[in-house]
Amino acid sequence: MYKLNYRNFWKRMFDLISSILILLVISPLLLFFVILIRFKMGSPIFYTQDRLGYNGETFKIWKFRSMTNCLDENGALREDEFRLTRFGKLLRDWSIDELPQLWNVVNGDMSLIGPRPLIAEYASRYTSEQMRRHEVCPGISGWAQITGRNTINWNQKFKLDVWYVDHCNLILDLKILLSTIPLVLLRAGITAEDHATMPKWSGNEEQKSNSLSE
Repeated sequence: MYKLNYRNFWKRMFDLISSILILLVISPLLLFFVILIRFKMGSPIFYTQDRLGYNGETFKIWKFRSMTNCLDENGALREDEFRLTRFGKLLRDWSIDELPQLWNVVNGDMSLIGPRPLIAEYASRYTSEQMRRHEVCPGISGWAQITGRNTINWNQKFKLDVWYVDHCNLILDLKILLSTIPLVLLRAGITAEDHATMPKWSGNEEQKSNSLSE
């Protein structure tokens, strides 16, 4: 949970009030999807994962489950495209799987707007400049999400995240929030090219290789 100071006090108040109101309004919808996921995919209904948050601290992110636990012949989880069900794809296409993260916002682990929290195993792969994305609380949506989402590469995402850290304010957050709504409705930028989801980031050596081949 991030510490309140003069800079982020009003951001936290906006997040807390807005997320509670949204949860109250959509609670029947959330219950509907809880029942539907249980019927379509069984248990568990929710998916949790360790992510890096404010100051690089680890927290558990909440999402609606959209994949099976299908294993390969070696007992390892198969690639996303094999585990993502048709129903799960629908949840992702409409960003419904992200709705439980409103609880992360209420709890103070996340903000409505900020750099997307990435998996904890990336912690050792960031450069010092990329690590600056954790100087603010991570968000459900962010500057990188309305500027390409999963259609841009990792290096571009990190640059946009750091830009947000240096320029974040309530007006910018409102702009991102309002811009997110039509992108969700249009289902824009959900997947990376030739991938069911965004491919994992292997670190900056991967980025150097990609830039040499472009």
